[in-house]
Amino acid sequence: MKMIAKTPEPPWHSVIFTSVKTGGDHRYNEIAENMIKPAGERAGFLGAESVRDLNGITVSYWESLEAIEKWKCHSEHQRAKERGREEWYAEFAVRVEKVEAARFLERKAAFAAEGKIGEEP
Repeated sequence: MKMIAKTPEPPWHSVIFTSVKTGGDHRYNEIAENMIKPAGERAGFLGAESVRDLNGITVSYWESLEAIEKWKCHSEHQRAKERGREEWYAEFAVRVEKVEAARFLERKAAFAAEGKIGEEP
């Protein structure tokens, strides 16, 4: 996931998940990437952004608190959370926020022409 999520005009909600991994992959990257598909199929899902290494942050965007609650109870997500507690994370935090404002900058056309998207500044 390398693009910034295109979200509608606020208000909406975000779930901010920050983590520190225990070490060893244990299929973490594969399962983390695969969680985006079922989330995207849920009513109310607006998008997600994620950066993962030893420390990680994933922010998912949702139309409502009800949509977040339904995703929280989804069976695949439940199994992934269980593995996270047992195998993947030394520590983590989940924060749910109401987003009141959002701003975007998009210059990718110019950078794409120069082949610089994804490069370090």
